Amino acid sequence: MIVPHTTDTTVPNRTVRKAVVPAAGLGTRFLPATKATPKEMLPVVDKPAIQYVVEEAAAAGLDDVLMVTGRHKRAIEDHFDNAFELEQALAAKGDAVRLDAVRDPARLANIHHIRQGEPLGLGHAVLCARRHVGDQPFAVLLGDDLIDPRETLLSTMLDVRERYAGSVVALMAVPREQIHLYGCAAVTPTEEKGLVRVTGLVEKPSPENAPSAYAVIGRYVLDPEVFDVLDRTPPGRGGEIQLTDALQNLATDGTVHGVVFDGLRYDTGDKADYLRTVVRLACDRDDLGPEFIDWLKGFVAEWEGGEGAGRRRLAA
Repeated sequence: MIVPHTTDTTVPNRTVRKAVVPAAGLGTRFLPATKATPKEMLPVVDKPAIQYVVEEAAAAGLDDVLMVTGRHKRAIEDHFDNAFELEQALAAKGDAVRLDAVRDPARLANIHHIRQGEPLGLGHAVLCARRHVGDQPFAVLLGDDLIDPRETLLSTMLDVRERYAGSVVALMAVPREQIHLYGCAAVTPTEEKGLVRVTGLVEKPSPENAPSAYAVIGRYVLDPEVFDVLDRTPPGRGGEIQLTDALQNLATDGTVHGVVFDGLRYDTGDKADYLRTVVRLACDRDDLGPEFIDWLKGFVAEWEGGEGAGRRRLAA
């Protein structure tokens, strides 16, 4: 596998410095919780999901982050801004731990915001970043996909971009029956383990028509050429401008690589996966994990011992 596990926090000097985080979705799968709260702001333990994404970008050396938001997303802007009154209150109490936690989001990177006027798809959201990005390569990180902070996927993708130019996508092998939930890549191997050349992409194919079991997950490093391609890409699946369609166009020229990832990834775009994410990350915390794991063991034992079955009968 090309993605090594490391705790090295040094960041090499790369040409890619900017990240784009699309965050304009309506979050309909989490209604009514997302009626007034952006889905990106749903808490994962004690931080909103989108903060994990920005932390990942910053850890990889991307110090300029553009968030593409929509209406009713003001909470995202507020979260990554200073909160003077709250900070003053915490400072007056001498609560240094919570004060740092409140200040951290605004210190992660230079964070900018732009609105996607219409929900026209991921490709359109990326196109909204054109003026900010200019003619530089850039990363795109989707807020539904959280990569464990101990993994080095994004840094590896940036290194691949430095060596081969073009664009780079993150790929993960998924069961065939799940491939219809993702963009899917047709690939050919390279001499480098865990690195493939992408020869084609298709958005959410049926299992029988999928060119492989490699799903495109929410990390991209894109050449600025993608903007011209997106500009002339017509609406595709769902009537939206699909980033997958633009990458398919680029892949025909042999300029798209894929990094195969088999590390820890958490999906917060689905209710059940969101709950699993919260539990797994809580268990991994030194301050919460031991006590929470003990409680989980007792809860599961009670549930399997009949108490859960009794509750289900009462609910029915």
